[in-house]
Amino acid sequence: MFKPYTFTARALFVIALFGALASDSFAQTYKFDFSSGRKAKEGYVKVDSGTRYSDAQGYGYDFVTPEMVGPDTPFFFSVAVPDGNYKVTVDLGSDRYAAETTVRGESRRLFVENLPTRKGESVKKSFIVNKRDSLISGNEKVAVKTNERRKLNWDNKLTIEVNGERPAVRSIVIERDDDVPTVFLCGNSTVVDNDCEPYTSWGQMITAFFNENVAIANYAESGLAADTFIGQRRLKKALSQMKPGDYLLVEFAHNDQKQKGPGKGSHYSFAYFMKQFIDQARAKGATPVFLTPTRRRFFDKEGKMTDTHLDFPDVVREIARREKISLIDLQDMTGVLYETLGPEDSKKLFVHYPANTYKNQPKELKDNTHFSTYGAYEVAKCVLEGMRYIGLPVVKEIRPEYQVGFSPIAPDSFESFKWVLSPFEVVDKPDGN
Repeated sequence: MFKPYTFTARALFVIALFGALASDSFAQTYKFDFSSGRKAKEGYVKVDSGTRYSDAQGYGYDFVTPEMVGPDTPFFFSVAVPDGNYKVTVDLGSDRYAAETTVRGESRRLFVENLPTRKGESVKKSFIVNKRDSLISGNEKVAVKTNERRKLNWDNKLTIEVNGERPAVRSIVIERDDDVPTVFLCGNSTVVDNDCEPYTSWGQMITAFFNENVAIANYAESGLAADTFIGQRRLKKALSQMKPGDYLLVEFAHNDQKQKGPGKGSHYSFAYFMKQFIDQARAKGATPVFLTPTRRRFFDKEGKMTDTHLDFPDVVREIARREKISLIDLQDMTGVLYETLGPEDSKKLFVHYPANTYKNQPKELKDNTHFSTYGAYEVAKCVLEGMRYIGLPVVKEIRPEYQVGFSPIAPDSFESFKWVLSPFEVVDKPDGN
């Protein structure tokens, strides 16, 4: 994987050819050989430890650290590509050792979950990565927030994270795929792709459950409400990529309920802007779906969940009923999930960690809004069950290993959940609460 390699004339030719392909905004197939062999497979670009990303080259190891020097260490690999959906096929395994590999994309979106391979075994997995930057058209851009600019979601690269207890990858193939249906996600910090541990959201976990015939495009961002999401032109960006047969899943309320002033409130500005999501999606031939907000973790003295969203969930239900669109009642499902685990064990669903669990974390983390990796995974399963319940056609593309149904009254055990940490950590709470 990281063995030194001396480029031959043929390899240089392949690289030059790759550069030409990369400039073509239509027909793109990129093939990279990470194997320990000295020669690249036919039609592939050989990758060695010196293959570092640069804008001029357009591909290579990215965010390289001194520890990334062995054949079984985690790494990031980026390729400069235009906006669009890309089918990524990873060939996992090693001829030299047994491995266990996790693959994530862009901002910690989970695609391959702790896949074991025996020595000599080769397993191919394919999935769709949605890539976009902030440009809409002309000089019009999404109003990306300052602290958001470092995120891998909004740059000009498609980035793959290969991780795991002992990862192994033989090759990566990236192919443009404009035909798959796309599920666009609109929401706040409970939905957003978080780059850094430990904060995680259901939107970056649900990607693992679908095969290569569905794309998940997560446009959510921390701290946003329905009106600010639209005001920052995030919906407009999504619409610029949207086509007939796509889906628009919308979850707001956490930040909307905090807005004060004339015209604000659940039945006023909130309802007005939520209706815009429906109208705009329908105009594109897409299917809008509303989700009631995930509950905050708030128990009363009797150990029962107390909702903190005022009448906002009821307004979401009312609009969905009036407009005859499907609804996933995430408020109810997460309430059942939290109560099932109880006041103490439900902390495991959220960012509750003792001081010094992570680097530069001198104080205890106690957050009852934002999810841990385990919590995000369980809530993603709630969303998946909601999609099954309302009969979205894309559920036929759920991977076989996730076909068994999920119920919030029988969550996965915390002890059985396994998450290999990404190298980036930020202990500051996301915007919104």
